Amino acid sequence: MLSVGKKAPEISCESVVNGSIKHFSLSAINGKYKLLFFYPLDFTFVCPTELHALQDRLSDFTARNVEVIAISVDSVYSHTAWLDVPRSKGGIAGVTYPMLGDITKTIARDYGVLHEELGVALRGVFLLDKDNVVQYAAVNNLALGRNIAELLRVVDALVHVQQVGEVCPANWETNHKALKPNAEGLKEYFASV
Repeated sequence: MLSVGKKAPEISCESVVNGSIKHFSLSAINGKYKLLFFYPLDFTFVCPTELHALQDRLSDFTARNVEVIAISVDSVYSHTAWLDVPRSKGGIAGVTYPMLGDITKTIARDYGVLHEELGVALRGVFLLDKDNVVQYAAVNNLALGRNIAELLRVVDALVHVQQVGEVCPANWETNHKALKPNAEGLKEYFASV
């Protein structure tokens, strides 16, 4: 898997955005945080629940200057067909963020989330900073869906660290106490909780 602290590999491929096929380039969205959200396959079972959960919270990511990008090993034509299926029938109609087609499996392989035996991406998520450096990475096995609220919490923590210079302790949430990254800061933190 791609390591935290490393520059993310460039991505240049076709995508579907609001039902239209468009070229996508990671470098074209510099200056924003990016949430790369790998999922196994279109027309499956856990995947639509995650994609809709992301869409339901998309405005929360947008308000934090985060570009949400979904990626699977399907073609953009498969994505387009799935976008035409209503939610009530297991489809993803209404999803508006970019969905990248990785039919060659290059992106999943570059990010270290390709399940080689099955030929699908594991449920990998990568949070990139404005310079495309990986700040957070997690991978779930195929049957385990992700918690979108936790991803927003991680975004908030990253923004806090980068803007304030403090570090975020266990279970930190927005408006909770953080600490200075030194022994004195730790003592002050424990004295106040």
